[in-house]
Amino acid sequence: MTNGLVVMTPSSIAYCGTSASINADGSVVFSACTSLSLNGVFTSDYDNYMVTMRCAGTSTNRTLKFRLRSGGTDESSASNYYAYQQIQAQGTAVAGARTAAINEGRLFVVGHGGGNEKSGGSCYFFGPYLAQPTAVRAVAVSNYDVLPSVVISEYVTTHSLSSSYDGLTVYPSGNLLTGLVTVFGFNQ
Repeated sequence: MTNGLVVMTPSSIAYCGTSASINADGSVVFSACTSLSLNGVFTSDYDNYMVTMRCAGTSTNRTLKFRLRSGGTDESSASNYYAYQQIQAQGTAVAGARTAAINEGRLFVVGHGGGNEKSGGSCYFFGPYLAQPTAVRAVAVSNYDVLPSVVISEYVTTHSLSSSYDGLTVYPSGNLLTGLVTVFGFNQ
C-alpha cells in the first residue's frame, strides 16, 4: 500500500439539527446542525488524522469546538482538555490566548459578523486512537462579514487522558452550522 491520505468513512453519525448524511465518498454533509458526531473514524490502522471542513454559520457563531468520542459517548469531563492557543489576523495579529482545564477543544473561528459566515480549515489529530494523550492542531480561514476582510486562526488543543477514542463531535459556539467534513488517516 502506498503512503498518503485514506478517507475514513464513519461507521455511523449522530446529529442535532435539520439533516446530516454520509456521502458515497466517505465525507459527511450536514445542514443547520447544532452538533455533529462522527463514529468510527479513528482506528488502529493509523496513528494520525486530518479532518478537513468547510462550513457556513450565522451571526452568533464564533468558535467551532470539539470533543473526543469513544463508543458513541463524548469525553466531556470538566478539566481534561488542557490548553489552546489562538493566533488570528484581522488587520492586526493577536497571539497567545490560552485556556486550561476546560471540557472541550477548539478548532477554528466561524466568521465574525453579519450573518454570512463562511469558514474552512484543516485539523490534525495526533494519536487519538492510541492510549496516550491526544494533541490537535487546527488552521483555518473565515470571512469577516462586517468588514471586507478575513480571519486566519490557529488553535492547539491537548487532551490529558491516556485513553483511546474512535470518533469526535463538532459543534459551534452558537446557533446552526451547515457544511461538509471529511476525515483522512495518514498512511505512512
